[in-house]
Amino acid sequence: MIKIYRDQDDYVLQNFNRIIRVQGFSLDALFKANNPADYLTSFFDSTDSEPIKQKSVCERHPWQAPVENQEIWAAGVTYMRSKSARMEESEQSGGDHFYDLVYEAERPELFFKSTGSRARGHLAPVCIRKDSAWNVPEPELTLAINSAGQIFGYTIGNDMSSRSIEGENPLYLPQAKIYQGSCAIGPCLVVGNVLTPDTKISIMISRLADVVFQGDTSVSQLKRTFHELADYLFRENEFPCGAYLMTGTGIVPDSGFTLQSGDRIQIQIEGLGVLENEVE
Repeated sequence: MIKIYRDQDDYVLQNFNRIIRVQGFSLDALFKANNPADYLTSFFDSTDSEPIKQKSVCERHPWQAPVENQEIWAAGVTYMRSKSARMEESEQSGGDHFYDLVYEAERPELFFKSTGSRARGHLAPVCIRKDSAWNVPEPELTLAINSAGQIFGYTIGNDMSSRSIEGENPLYLPQAKIYQGSCAIGPCLVVGNVLTPDTKISIMISRLADVVFQGDTSVSQLKRTFHELADYLFRENEFPCGAYLMTGTGIVPDSGFTLQSGDRIQIQIEGLGVLENEVE
């Protein structure tokens, strides 16, 4: 298992207790590689790599999102809790039936989320829309898929969403999902098979000194397989620099909750670390 952290000017790779700062590393090259693990191993064998101390890789370091030219996509209504929440928010507009149908359908809901340049990293601010009254984070296990459509790694994703805009009309989904500061991933990209169905996904939202929401789920609650979602994403499409795919959320706050400026969001996935962001 190798963890890839993106710093301001370079990359840090961690293989168990061995941590190196590398020159010439490229996420684009990693996502284009037929064997990403071999590409990473070559840097640990290089004499140009600089060993660094363990304390340099820590939760309080503001890592950038581990993305270059990868597109970031997302899947929706992949957990029963997400289905129920979407039906609730869309009931008045009459759009709730669509979410019921897509949960049971063969074809999943997939939508574009962010370009790499718009993605926020660990400890960077995320945003809520000024024209939305109901906003939530969505903690999501995120797949790293190379240009050949092969899943080779994982990271943590925060799919910030405006439930009031999406609930008003399902056709407003792009506005509810794609806006400044609406996407965060990190703190690192993990390459290696570290996940099991029992892998826990959890979120905690703090407001000043109080925890105002927390919840958890597990990968086993995901209705669709990773490979099924990746296969549909790559059908009749191509990603020369690979892609990230958020796999949907199984944790949705109740309808009385909405994010506020200054809230701190912590998303944890076992084996991947903690992604933390504050709401602007």
